[in-house]
Amino acid sequence: MRLGVLDVGSNTIHLLVVDAHRGGHPTPMSSTKAALRLAENTDAKGDITRNGADRLVATVQDFAGIAQSSGCGELMAFATSAVRDANNSEAVLSRVRAETGVSLEVLSGVDEARLTFLAVRRWYGWSAGRILNLDIGGGSLELTCGGDEDPDVAFSLQLGAGRLTRDWLQEDPPGKRRVAVLRDWLDAELVEPAKRLRAAGSADLSVGTSKTFRSLARLTGAAPSGAGPRVKRALTASGLRQLIAFISRMTASDRAELEGVSSDRSQQIVAGALVAEASMRALGIDTLEICPWALREGLILRKLDTDMGGELVVSAR
Repeated sequence: MRLGVLDVGSNTIHLLVVDAHRGGHPTPMSSTKAALRLAENTDAKGDITRNGADRLVATVQDFAGIAQSSGCGELMAFATSAVRDANNSEAVLSRVRAETGVSLEVLSGVDEARLTFLAVRRWYGWSAGRILNLDIGGGSLELTCGGDEDPDVAFSLQLGAGRLTRDWLQEDPPGKRRVAVLRDWLDAELVEPAKRLRAAGSADLSVGTSKTFRSLARLTGAAPSGAGPRVKRALTASGLRQLIAFISRMTASDRAELEGVSSDRSQQIVAGALVAEASMRALGIDTLEICPWALREGLILRKLDTDMGGELVVSAR
């Protein structure tokens, strides 16, 4: 079975084409990305702008064509925070459907968290014990923990790297005082979620997913993506603190020159690092393992489980 997964996020739209079969893990065949910056193309009323909607329709049309030419038997298309939060999301979704034939499923924040947790569980397997997972997107932060495939506790908080950059760190580079105030605010926002996560039970393994965590790990010395997905990567609290002191003094253009930071994410990597730091501090995490699977893989796994009667067991290790 060849599947296409179309992910419309706050910053980018990403098409992942995989081959999946019974008794094995999804094998990536191709990956195509485009920077849409939907969150930035949202006006003061909370509506996705005409320009943002135009670009979304055109890109979905192009990517659907790529999926078809790649031989995908099915295209699973979904949208997260930027579309979910827009006041005119229904109108935009209707237009995408009418002009491209693609129906975008809007995931709730909690569904996003749960599907990401499923992917993490399948990657590490049952031997990992109880898992605590952190995922930083452009619009939201997902926090989950549990000992099964469905987490016991799942949070989706409006603490995404792009959102915080727009709301808090508009100067380039961000002011020292502003960074300090954001740190304090994040600590306060995470008190209650952290309390509930800790009350659910201590974790045997703490994990970070998402491009933000992969970039932060790379910037603190983890292996590059070219080394392959099975190379162990980690992010430490001490390394993260040192990194923030360094990148918060740089301009976005200078940060884009760093290995592991793409030009379309260089502006928000400081906010992403501050969210990661605050989350690790609130939860008492010294080291996070970086998992290469996340939301897209979770959707694929759910699809395989559903279509195959729940009989498929996927293991990456």
